[in-house]
Amino acid sequence: MFSKKMLWGSLASLVLLSGTSTVALGEMPVHSEQNSRFQHIEQPLGLKVGVAIAGLALIGLELWWFLFYVADESDCP
Repeated sequence: MFSKKMLWGSLASLVLLSGTSTVALGEMPVHSEQNSRFQHIEQPLGLKVGVAIAGLALIGLELWWFLFYVADESDCP
């Protein structure tokens, strides 16, 4: 079962995540072409997919490294 510490930690993280997303949405300015300092650049779909796949591959590599990698006995001091 869950411990009190884990329950409070999960509850606190849920509150922080939900609170920051609503604050960020509330503070976003209305987008208008006259006030915009930045120009919108449409990215190609292939680039978006490639970046997403590369990111997921790096996340998978990190998970493998920390969870499943077994060091040799000669590597340990």
